Parts: sequence; C-alpha cells; structure tokens
Amino acid sequence: MPAVKHEEFFRRHPVFTGEELAAHLSARGGTGPRAQEALLAYHMKADRLVRVRRGLYAVVPPGADAHSFPVDPFVIASRLTRDAVLSHHTALEFHGRAYSAWEHLTYLAARPSPPLTFRSHLFRGTRFPEALVRSRSEMHGVLTAERAGVAVRVTSLERTLVDMLDRLRQSGGWEEVWRSLESVEFFDIERVVEYALLLGNSTTAAKVGFFLERHRERLMVDSRHLETLRRQSPRQPHYVDGARKGSGRLLSRWNLVAPQEVVDRAWEEVA
Repeated sequence: MPAVKHEEFFRRHPVFTGEELAAHLSARGGTGPRAQEALLAYHMKADRLVRVRRGLYAVVPPGADAHSFPVDPFVIASRLTRDAVLSHHTALEFHGRAYSAWEHLTYLAARPSPPLTFRSHLFRGTRFPEALVRSRSEMHGVLTAERAGVAVRVTSLERTLVDMLDRLRQSGGWEEVWRSLESVEFFDIERVVEYALLLGNSTTAAKVGFFLERHRERLMVDSRHLETLRRQSPRQPHYVDGARKGSGRLLSRWNLVAPQEVVDRAWEEVA
C-alpha cells in the first residue's frame, strides 16, 4: 500500500476524519472497514499518521518526527464535530488579538464531543446559545477562513466580543477579555449590537453596552447604539461575574453590579 497512492489526500487533509478517509477509499475502488483499517495501520506504523482520537487523524510530513511534529491545534478543534466553530478566546487567538496565549481551545457545536487532551492542548466544546438554536441562527457572524489549507469556521470579531462578555468565565475573566478586546482597532458596532440583541439576554446586552461605553471614543460608538443596548438591560440590578452580594459597584445606567476592580481597571496598577 505505497504512500504515493494517498499523497494527494494527505496533502489536502492534514487533519482528517474516518468518514473523509472512507469517501477517499470509495472513490478509488476500496470499500469496507477492512480497507480503511489496513491503510491506517500501514501509515501509522510508517509514522505518516498520528491518531488524535478515535476517528480523527493527523498527517505527519515525510521525514518529520511523528511524536513531536506540531499538529495545528486550530485545525484539530475545527474537525472535532461537523459543525465546529472556533469561538470565545480561541477565536481571538485565531484572529491574532488575544492578550494571552492559551493551550485550552474552545469551539461551539450543537453536540460537542467530550473534552479532549492532545499533547499539550485541551479541547473543550460548548453548545450554541439556545436563542440561536431557536432562531436557527447558529452560524450568525461566523466566518470561513483557511488554515493549513483547511477551511475553518470561526466567529467574527464582532460576535467574539459579545460571546466573550456573555461567558466571561469561559473566556478568561474580566481582565483577559478586556485587554484582548482592547487590542482590536475596529469593530462594526452595528453588527455587535445586532448580535447582542439576537442572544436575547439582558445581562449580556448590558455588559456589551458597558464595554462599548467605556471605549466610546476609540471605537466611535454612536449614542443610539448605547441607547438600544440600555433599553435591553435588566430592570433590576444584576450581579455579574466576580461580583458578590454586598460588594461591587452598581453601574446604574446598565443595572449591573460589577467587581470594583473591573470598574477601576485595577490590573493596570500592577502592569
């Protein structure tokens, strides 16, 4: 089973699923699980393939060390489910805008796979927000980009801004989110507000409004954008991530009680 027969497939699929391999073999007249198992066993023994998990494999270039060759973690995350979308902090890293580099990657999916550790990276999926599922808008604000020759779905900067503020703990907390988003020179504010409203979460709308208000001049945020978000803010004060009852500071315009260190940007004092 010489490698040259499958070199084009390997080149086009640096990370591939068992289903993709089965389709490749079928097109070449090889069918059935035995043909697939034989091919995988042959090339894994030859150190041309490494198993990422059951049903998912990465290609090792000729001459490279199969045990140390760096498999692109963004491509792996994008292949963990058919509908995987790189999101939250991982999306900002993909766009080159994250404040810190993480070895924990996050993706969105209808039914995420169980958490996976491959080499030094942890891959963890999270479900699409219920509001998007109900409106069949899971792919709202999702871009398709190329990575190592593979089409990868990733949330836009505008959607990523809202998603990170929506799930702060999952995105690294206030400081990481704040510092990361501040590295982005431009957002389409119309799209930011549109997506924030689509989620239908008053607390998230208020957090987005608070962030945009604090960066109003730099991001050229119009008062109508802030007013639209303010009308969607909670009717009663809501404690947000990191704030505890009896502590924190009330942001009356947004009906949010936020940690004092967030309001004061305390991390700048030790920078």
